[in-house]
Amino acid sequence: MRFWREIEMAMSMDELALVLAEATPMLGFQRYALTHHTDLMRAGGKFIRLHNYPAQWADYYDRCGFGISDPVHRASYVTSAGFRWNRIPWLIGLNNEDRKFMERGKLQGISDGFTVPINVPGEARGSVTFVGPGAGFVRDEMLFLAQLVGNWTFEKARVLTLGRGNFTPASPLLTNAQRQCTMLAACGKTDGEIGTIVGISKLTAGLHLRQACERYDVSKRTLLVVRALFDGTVTFSDIFRR
Repeated sequence: MRFWREIEMAMSMDELALVLAEATPMLGFQRYALTHHTDLMRAGGKFIRLHNYPAQWADYYDRCGFGISDPVHRASYVTSAGFRWNRIPWLIGLNNEDRKFMERGKLQGISDGFTVPINVPGEARGSVTFVGPGAGFVRDEMLFLAQLVGNWTFEKARVLTLGRGNFTPASPLLTNAQRQCTMLAACGKTDGEIGTIVGISKLTAGLHLRQACERYDVSKRTLLVVRALFDGTVTFSDIFRR
């Protein structure tokens, strides 16, 4: 609760870094990394990044653009709970490049860790990771606290960096009919097939999709589907369940 209060009281990313610097060793780790999963060297816009990793490793990481391909990041996309790094081979497949990447990290002291996945629709995915030699032996009850600290600090970083203190929909709001037609279009259905499934005419189905495109300010259905998937208006389970 003390950490929670200090996180809530943080007025800047520097103050948040101080809280993480104090919490990390108390949780049984040595280093932390709070970040959006993106190639920060090439990305535009505002992205979150806060860490105390070795400068040499951070420079190498950015120079090679590992923000996208990092196996730890990829593993965080298939679970909603924090995970020890020894579970990564059971969460995703690892290729030779992944193994070389992990081995190079060990040389810099980035050898073992616990990662908390962060996924906010409409934003780049992110995570909070705690690392350190012997991290695999951290007690389970401390991992529970690490999960809480990770979630709280990332949300505070969103508020400080992106100004997301109160939720305001950043994505267009589709009507139920527009969303249903978009979901069926994502399944590969034509206007005629959508009309038959929904119980409307082919022309009406096409109209709903055009209006959905207008709300997203896109001209192609492919981009409509991508945008709708990205912000959570349509989910992969909606598509594959059908």
